[in-house]
Amino acid sequence: MNSGFLSRVALRRDAAVQAIAALLVPQGEGRQHGAAHHLLWTLFGDTPDRRRDFLWRQTEPAHFMVLSAREPVDTHGLFDIESRTFAPVLKEGDHLRFLLRANATVDRKVPGRARSQRHDIVMDALHRIPPGQRAQARDEVVPPVIAAWLARQGVRSGFCPDADALNVESCDMLRVPRVRETGAATFGVVDMTGELRVTDPALFMSALLGGYGRARAFGCGLMLIRRAR
Repeated sequence: MNSGFLSRVALRRDAAVQAIAALLVPQGEGRQHGAAHHLLWTLFGDTPDRRRDFLWRQTEPAHFMVLSAREPVDTHGLFDIESRTFAPVLKEGDHLRFLLRANATVDRKVPGRARSQRHDIVMDALHRIPPGQRAQARDEVVPPVIAAWLARQGVRSGFCPDADALNVESCDMLRVPRVRETGAATFGVVDMTGELRVTDPALFMSALLGGYGRARAFGCGLMLIRRAR
């Protein structure tokens, strides 16, 4: 797949939809991401066995950017949608600016266990620092850890990030309530901007459409790009 659809999706503002807006867009970022996980499926879940083939990012409550293999179809009349074909013409050496929200993780071997254990990369790095020093060290630890993770993504995804241009805008933990289970899904979310150079256009395009990192069902993994120069 080398093309898709990039869409701006917003909950309609008319009275009929706004009457149930509090149910569709609950208070709290974690609850909003949990609700959006289900809400956006209404645009793509045309069959019971359909696998998710879209990425999304909440830009503000009830407003989303969506990158999808198929054009979204609003059969319930809930959204205002602006869609366009996403098929950028890229060549090796192109310089792009990017915006990415990612759940970045690392797998660590656990003695005595066959399977590795997954860790948030920021928490994994901070764990090596004495507890009383972590808050002070956080600003120094986070940027190089994120840069190293992004470089690894680039090696297998057809791009080379510019480490000097990377800006980590925020790094938080998101708690998303579970619908059928007690407790919440908790994961790290990093917002970053920067520049990259395309090294393999076909591989890069495929990776863009597939997303980066984990928690893609909950609004992570979508990289937005534009020409840098």
